[in-house]
Amino acid sequence: MSAAPTNTPKFNPERLMTLILAPVVSEKGTYLADTRNQVIFRVINDATKPEIKAAVELLFKVEVESVSVLNVHGKEKRFGRTVGRRRGWKKAYVSLKSGQEINFAQEV
Repeated sequence: MSAAPTNTPKFNPERLMTLILAPVVSEKGTYLADTRNQVIFRVINDATKPEIKAAVELLFKVEVESVSVLNVHGKEKRFGRTVGRRRGWKKAYVSLKSGQEINFAQEV
């Protein structure tokens, strides 16, 4: 008989490295980092919650408790008579386990 399958899905490491585009630095993001131990990231549009969790754990060497995802719709903009729309994007709220933190200000 074969061993029981594990619940940890395997992801392509190359995809995980390109999944997270940038941290979202804002007043709300700073407040959430201080009070709820959450970090906000801009991610690619087809990213899933398990992939985001695996990418954050791989890149920043922290333990992730949960991930919430939000689609941000692009704003409508006018150029004279022409009406256009900015591109939409995906935002991920990553909750870290207690005692974990990501420091973006550290030197490389």
